Amino acid sequence: MLADALEHLVRGIVDHPDDVRVRTSPLRRGETLEVRVHPEDLGRVIGRGGRTARALRTVVGALSTEGPVRVDVVDVDRR
Repeated sequence: MLADALEHLVRGIVDHPDDVRVRTSPLRRGETLEVRVHPEDLGRVIGRGGRTARALRTVVGALSTEGPVRVDVVDVDRR
């Protein structure tokens, strides 16, 4: 559910919504959501001074019912 919500939010921000991928990885304490976007959209998702990324983390953290969630933003060229 969190991955779907995050993907929906990010697709609304970027110019290349087909390149948005969200991958979930479990951690000892919660989970990690890794967002991959087109390299041209990386700046849009991070925002000025990281404001957009911080807002996305806040929203996803508020939606989380199972514990802490970490959100990482990565461009599609990086593996």
